[in-house]
Parts: sequence; structure tokens; C-alpha cells
Amino acid sequence: QVQLVESGGGLVQPGGSLRLSCAASGSIVSINAMGWYRQVPGKQREWIATITRSGSAVYADSVKGRFTISRDNAKSTVYLQMNSLKPEDTAVYYCDANFRTYWGQGTQVTVSS
Repeated sequence: QVQLVESGGGLVQPGGSLRLSCAASGSIVSINAMGWYRQVPGKQREWIATITRSGSAVYADSVKGRFTISRDNAKSTVYLQMNSLKPEDTAVYYCDANFRTYWGQGTQVTVSS
């Protein structure tokens, strides 16, 4: 089993930045890909980005150029650096491991003036 715990969410003004973290514990040797999703009430969970153990990353078009995913394998942690935030980025952000096999509990990000 793998446990994922997100942190770093909060309230930020439009154009601002925020960095989310997701720390993994448990059977971390079994983790390959890790990623981020987000969800707003009444909508499906939206994929944002995924990064492999070797560091290869892919992004959704909606965040490409603004968000950066990275990971520290020694710390079993994946990060999401979010820049140039927009009100439409407001959502609960979730991290996942091994292509949605494991999920964190989510962290709220609110972009508002």
C-alpha cells in the first residue's frame, strides 16, 4: 500500500504562484509514475500532469507553460509549481501514484482577488 499526503494549497491572487507537495509513504519502491489532478464541484476530475521515476513529464494543454511537475525520489515527494494562476485554476488538487492506483486526500487551491 501507498499513502499520499498533499500540502501547500491555499488562497492566492490571480497571477500569483503556489507550490504543492505530495509526500508518499508505505510501499514506495513500487511507485513509478506520479501525477496531479484537480476537481471542481460538479465536474469530473481533470488530469494535469504526470512524471515518471526517471523524470519524464507530460502536461495537459490547460496548464502547459504555467505549471511544472517535479519529483525528489530520495524524499518520495512530487511537486507542482503553479505560476500565473488564474481564477479557473481554483479546484481541489489531488496527487496520484501509478496511474490512479493511489490517491491523496486533496488540497484546496483558490485563486481570487
